[in-house]
Amino acid sequence: MSGFDEVLFPLKLALGATGGPERRTDIVTLGSGRETRNTPWAQGRRRYEIGGGVSALEDLHELVAFFEARMGRLRGFRFRDFLDWKSCAPGATPAATDQHIGTGDGAAVTFQLRRFYGASERKIAKPVAGSVSVAVDSTPLSGAAFSVDATTGIVTLVAPPAAGAVVTAGFLFDTPVRFDADRLDISLDGFGAGRPLSVPLIEILV
Repeated sequence: MSGFDEVLFPLKLALGATGGPERRTDIVTLGSGRETRNTPWAQGRRRYEIGGGVSALEDLHELVAFFEARMGRLRGFRFRDFLDWKSCAPGATPAATDQHIGTGDGAAVTFQLRRFYGASERKIAKPVAGSVSVAVDSTPLSGAAFSVDATTGIVTLVAPPAAGAVVTAGFLFDTPVRFDADRLDISLDGFGAGRPLSVPLIEILV
């Protein structure tokens, strides 16, 4: 991923964030009143508005420094969405059998981390380093039996799974995002205090 910094947006600055997934749906209303619906998007895209919990001058200074380091919309970064950052439910502990990431063919050793939402799936490219566990046919693998590229979400097994073997994984992950504005407006409301007026983020699809 070009133009991306493998840094996590400061968690304390994300307090009070709002947002979530969006979809794009094209709807055509027919003469009969019936509809046809279609989407050009294979997966949802997340948008966030952050800064609602930022008021201390030191925190505002940190936000400005982070924005400048990313050069506005130019460079992406990691964002921790605590509503959706695990291979399982938010209150559960990830397990190696959480998500299906591939089926063995006797030769392939690389598999992309994925998160499923019913029939919809999401490619996971920014797993949290050290958080990934893998299983083949529900049998967990030792850490020496696989490796994970934390910058792409690609899992590489030492030995190829047998044909038809189900490969699964459990993990924590961040959402790759960028600022969705090249301007950061800060309101100084008093001595040592202020607030950002708008800090939009948008997911970078990979």
